[in-house]
Amino acid sequence: MRSTGFRELRRLAFSHGIQIAYRDIRGQRQTARPEALMAVLRALGTPIERPDDAPELLRARDVEQWSRRCEPVVVAWDDVPADLPLRLPSELDAGRLAAVIALEDGSSRELRVDLGQLPVTGSASVDGRRYVLRSLPLPEGLPRGYHRLSLGFPDGGLATATVIAAPRRAWQPSGEQARLWGTFLPLYALTSDRSWSAGNFSDLADLLEWTKRLGGQFTGTLPLLAAYLDEPFEISPYAPVSRLFWNEFYLDVTALAEFQASRAARDLVNSRDFQDELRRLRRDRLVDYRHGMRLRRRVLELLARQCWETPGPRREELETWRAAHPEAERYAAFRATVERYRAGWSAWPEPLRSGQRTDGDPDVARYHLYVQWAAEQQVRQLAQRHDQGGQGLYLDLPVGVHPDGFDTWRFRDLFIQSVSAGAPPDPFFDEGQVWGFPPLHPERQREDGYGYLRACLQHHLCHAGMLRIDHVMGLHRLYLIPAGSSGRDGVYIRYPAEEMYAVLALESHRGRCIVVGEDLGTAPDAVRRAMARHGLLRMYVLPFELRPGGQAAAPPRNALACLDTHDLPPFAALWGSWPAQERQRLLAWLRQQGCLTAVEGDEALAALHGFLAFLAASPAQALVVNLEDLWLETEPQNRPGTGLEQPNWRRKARYALEDVTNSAALQALLAQIDRLRRQGGEA
Repeated sequence: MRSTGFRELRRLAFSHGIQIAYRDIRGQRQTARPEALMAVLRALGTPIERPDDAPELLRARDVEQWSRRCEPVVVAWDDVPADLPLRLPSELDAGRLAAVIALEDGSSRELRVDLGQLPVTGSASVDGRRYVLRSLPLPEGLPRGYHRLSLGFPDGGLATATVIAAPRRAWQPSGEQARLWGTFLPLYALTSDRSWSAGNFSDLADLLEWTKRLGGQFTGTLPLLAAYLDEPFEISPYAPVSRLFWNEFYLDVTALAEFQASRAARDLVNSRDFQDELRRLRRDRLVDYRHGMRLRRRVLELLARQCWETPGPRREELETWRAAHPEAERYAAFRATVERYRAGWSAWPEPLRSGQRTDGDPDVARYHLYVQWAAEQQVRQLAQRHDQGGQGLYLDLPVGVHPDGFDTWRFRDLFIQSVSAGAPPDPFFDEGQVWGFPPLHPERQREDGYGYLRACLQHHLCHAGMLRIDHVMGLHRLYLIPAGSSGRDGVYIRYPAEEMYAVLALESHRGRCIVVGEDLGTAPDAVRRAMARHGLLRMYVLPFELRPGGQAAAPPRNALACLDTHDLPPFAALWGSWPAQERQRLLAWLRQQGCLTAVEGDEALAALHGFLAFLAASPAQALVVNLEDLWLETEPQNRPGTGLEQPNWRRKARYALEDVTNSAALQALLAQIDRLRRQGGEA
């Protein structure tokens, strides 16, 4: 196997952004198997069957790359002049270049350039043809935005590129808003007297309002994106049907204007059978998504019909929104087709798999269009109620989507099929992890001008004051596992990180939104350096920051600090799992820090108060308090590596919203956190 073909295979893989080797969590070098390299190359679109195919394919790859006059994307940072490299055949190394930059605002700038006067930065001979690499300076002072550069060469050749004019750093608040704290609870777990067996957008608004009354600036929750809650059925918030649409499961149905206008809907909700079923769902300790969604849908279908069939301002508003959001209409038609076949798109008849055609019931499509409009309204109203003072909503953007969802159907060419993103083996998962969703194609999303990424970010950032980027290392590289293989047989593929940071920083400023990168696990140092360079907050999670000798590392200023995450046991469970000797050392250390005066009563509660005081007084820019920690919950919301055999993503909080907001003990603790946030750390 160590033949010329194998050497060329590695070069071919490298030219496509595939890493030949990586360092595992123990620092040991792991080299990719030839079979894995070829499988990923095929998934990327390279027709390789055996290593001996690599030399010819590599030659074709070199010709393809050098024949491309320019890259499809160039970043123009605010603070430095930008240059666009041009690859020119030697016979075209002179003459006039016509360049037009179509700005996002509709205006344009024209450039006329003598190719022979541009600086030479390199050259190459490829397949018997000589090329020269020259550097085209872009105009300084481009307004922030996404601009289109069109190039006309002397030989009649044309090329285009997306110019991303962006701030180098994501948006950050200033002054008193620079030291933040907030609360966290999954929305499905947040029940109230009015909610239907799980929390809704109105409950989230009430929790945020209560948090702000106590001095906090934000409330966080898990992803709120569209989900399959019938057939197919997938409740994980990290496997959404789409990252562009909301989950109608969280609608406050009775708050919709159509509910007050529909006698049929009110009669249905007030009927004995409906109320009996609602009481049963409320009594259950776990959220029953399937039956809960069916109950909601019976009412929502009546409301959708009320809106579509009744002329007036609401119908006009829906029609206006529909015209302004053509992708929503495609999404609604997609969901109607899913319901017709009771399957994701990969099981549909072949003509429907292209991302263009649908074959669903028009009434079902109108229902889905209505609930998306209604959800968008309620999320917008929630954000607008709290757009003054603080950051409001802290939302979560998953790294992936459901493999049979809308996004992979509609934007199929942007995703790499026949592979799954995942993680290599580590001490917790000997076989690695196969996450089950297709990753984005690095080159094709560049050719798309990052339109899909921009849309995903805009969907969240127009409402959120803070956004968590799940698995932020995915901006740099992802671990890809060929279909049918284990997590041991994956390889890493690189992404154009600086271009993606440019999109993120630009959208962050437009939404005035803080960006948090989930950098837990084996994130390389280069990832955290890039996050710091571009103004993203990193995550400080207490269990990962404990040091030998019974102490915790101090949170850095550019961090969001917390005691745990949704993928970890709550604090009380973690505390109980640590050896008694270690617990005593930690308590003694907290006393030394002035965060604990005495341990009276429950040791876990004393430790909780001590560590929250430590984090609140730290210089960390943000502190998020998991409400379940405050009453010493021990059951996690998710057990990684398990599925529906565990109560993942379904466990309701022990206390309802009214119990939480009326608790004097919780209010006193959060008031202390607020005082420490205002007084401690570095300004």
